[in-house]
This record gives sequence, C-alpha cells and structure tokens, in this order.
Amino acid sequence: MGKRSRHIESVTEVVPVLDAGQVAPVEAAIAEHRMRPGALLPILHAVQDALGHVPEGAVAPIAAALNMTRADVHGVLSFYHHFRSAPPGRHVLQLCRAEACQSMGARGLESHARTRLGLSATAHHTDDGQFTVEPVYCLGNCALSPAMLLDGQLHGRITPARFDALVHACAHGVEHAA
Repeated sequence: MGKRSRHIESVTEVVPVLDAGQVAPVEAAIAEHRMRPGALLPILHAVQDALGHVPEGAVAPIAAALNMTRADVHGVLSFYHHFRSAPPGRHVLQLCRAEACQSMGARGLESHARTRLGLSATAHHTDDGQFTVEPVYCLGNCALSPAMLLDGQLHGRITPARFDALVHACAHGVEHAA
C-alpha cells in the first residue's frame, strides 16, 4: 500500500446505515411526506414518532429522497432540540426553560431533577435507562409555571416535592395525574 492509498483510506467516509428494524418506518415517513412543501420536518417528526429518535442512518435516505445534501438534513436535525439522535430512556422528562418558567424557579427545579436522577450537567440519560431529561423552550403553560412534560403529559406548578412524587410514581409503574 503506497502513501496515496493510505491517504484515501483515511479520508474515506463511512455513511451510517439503518438497522433492519428501522428501514420500514423511515421509508414510510419518506413515502408519506416527500411530496409536501417543506417535507423535511414532517419526515423527521414521523421518524422520531416511530422510532423514538432519528438514527444517523436515516439522514442519507431522507436527503436522497428530498434531493438535498446530507449536510442539509443534518443541519436541520441538529438545530432543533426536539430531535434525538439516540433512543430515549423509558420515560422522557421535558423541563421548560422559557422565561415564565425561569421566573418561577425552573432552573432550581432542573438542578433538583438532575440531582434526584443522578445526572451530571451535560448528561441526558440516567444510567439505568429509566429517564431521559431534555430541555424544552415553552410548553404554553406559563400560567402554571414551572411546567414539564412527563411522557407527553403536561404538568404545571412543579415543586421539587411534586417532581419527586411524579418520578417515583413513574419508576414504580403508577399512573401519574396531571
């Protein structure tokens, strides 16, 4: 192997591919939305709804279907906090960081949540895979700040004690009231 071939090997990019179980949901999302104006966001939402995240391997087929570059798709995917690139935990907690919630103690609540769940400042998933904590920027529940979504269910006026009760109920399979 000469110098040139070693150089080519070092810059050759490997395009991620989908797992076998991910192909059908991605193809279905593309087929359903590709002809819509601004189809990229509906496709990404449909993929995340089906798989819980948008796998790296979905970027190339989506880009090809929409006649876009992979960089275009990746740029949109990475711009919006809503889209996950890895599967979430069993329960997803979205803590509101908008102004109204911040004025009512959302930062302190997030700090409490991270401590309660054993998460560092940059971690999003608990080690046991039970919880994923994500920021969200306004849930439209400002009158009941601070607010959060727990598995898609909106909760307002969250105190640390209420947060603990909701998390405890979730972890033990108890239905949680809004």
